[in-house]
Formats: sequence, C-alpha cells, structure tokens
Amino acid sequence: MRLIKVAVNFDDPLTYHLYYGDTAGSPGTLLTFFPWPHARRGTPGAGEVAETALAVPPGALRFWEPRLRAAKIAVESPETRWGQRTLPFADPDGMALRLVEDEAAPEALAFRKGPIPPDAAIRGIHGVTLRVFDSGDTTAFLTETLGCAPAGDEGGRARYLMFDGPSALVEVNAAPHLGPPVLGAGSVHHVAWRTPDASQQGAWRLAILAAGRPVTPVRERFYFKSIYFHEPGNVLFEIATDGPGFATDEPVEALGSALRLPPWLEPQRAQIEPALPPLKLPAAR
Repeated sequence: MRLIKVAVNFDDPLTYHLYYGDTAGSPGTLLTFFPWPHARRGTPGAGEVAETALAVPPGALRFWEPRLRAAKIAVESPETRWGQRTLPFADPDGMALRLVEDEAAPEALAFRKGPIPPDAAIRGIHGVTLRVFDSGDTTAFLTETLGCAPAGDEGGRARYLMFDGPSALVEVNAAPHLGPPVLGAGSVHHVAWRTPDASQQGAWRLAILAAGRPVTPVRERFYFKSIYFHEPGNVLFEIATDGPGFATDEPVEALGSALRLPPWLEPQRAQIEPALPPLKLPAAR
C-alpha cells in the first residue's frame, strides 16, 4: 500500500495521522494509523472492529504467505471463508488482519510502483468484522437504518453488504463472554464508510438521529468531511465524503512525501513539526 498522506490527528495535532491506500488514495482503499510511540497493547473486547480484511487478486496468497513468514509476522494457516481463500495474520502491534483472494477487487486500485508485483498487490479494503456483546441490535441497525443487505451466515458470523461494490462487507460476531475493549496499540479506533457528498452525508445524519443514535456535527477534515456515531454494539462508525480528496494540497505523484497541515494548523507548524517523532518518508513516486 502507498503512504499517501502524512497528516496529523486534527483532534490531537501532536500525533501523526498516516494514510495508506492505492496510488491516489481512492475511497475504499484507505487504512490509517495514529502512531503513539510506546503505547500499551490494547485489550480485545466486545464493541470494536475485531478484524480488517484486505482484498488481493486470486492466487496472491502464494506470494503473501512466504513473504509474511520471512518478515516474522504472526501468520496463521490459509483457510477458506465464504468460498474465498484467506490468510489471517496479525501486524506487529497485534492488529488482526486478513488477506482475501477476491476476483471482484478492481485491478485499477493496485499500487504499481511499490515492491509488490501487480498480480499480488493489495486492491483495497475487503471488509471488517465487528465483535459485539449482542448482535441483535447491531444487525437491526445495519439493515433498518444503514440499509445493509443480509448476505449469509457462516460459523456464527452474519455478513451484510453495505452497497453493491467492493470494500462494502461487514460481518457481525457476537461475543457475550467478553467485556468492553481497552483501546491501545493494535486496536481499531473506528471504521469509516463512504458517501458521495455533503448532501447525502446530511441525509445520513438525520436518519441516524431519527434512529435514536447520537451523532456528531459535521467535522471538517480538509480532505473530506466526517460525522461520527456509535452503533448499538458500541463500535465507532464514521461516514466520510468522497471529496475533495488527497490531491487537494499536493500532486498525486508527491503524495505522502512531506508533512501536510490544514490551513488552520499551518500557522502552528513551527511548534507541531519538532514535537512529532521523526519519520523516514518515501521519495515521491
């Protein structure tokens, strides 16, 4: 995946917000991180994103399994889920990830200038698994408020399709034996869903409020606008607009090559930049 934006957490500007995705940072390809040095490992629980799945082309696991094992990544054995070959593993912080061979993943989303051959490159987010105490209210919210379509049940996991397209799958796994999670290194803070523009985002905000869920006002994120709310199982959701996009303040070929601050933080660059940990950034490509 390409590092496409080196920004800061707008709610905590002394923390990086690093965005990874395809060549242009297309919606549906983004995986982002708030890196806190020396952060304590998070504790899994009910009320969080339990696993993030990344789409790769059919046959790509033959490349990925030995690559991950050579890097001493905690890789499990490949398995078949929902009729697709998958490879579960954990990143060095313990974040649960899964590569899924998905023939529907668009080839255009593969990043072609990195070290991964195009026929194995990650094509974007395949979906997420929510772990909640009781799945009933969550599934009702997904279907009745967010309009998700039921897409089957396998091994105690119910699957839903957010819309007809890639990066749209959400699974719900009930875990009534677990307490609430403790966020830390390896935890997923929230999952973001996309909407085309501010008008549709406003409509979603009204629908969520009508369903009895508190939701934030629209928050300006410079590259997009966001609203946030907890679904009934307490997983934090974001609905973000597709635009204006990540080429707003640097050309596509230079994405991720320098720290970018929004206009309202730029006057504080002299204080923010020295307080951030040093990063080794890739050359423009």
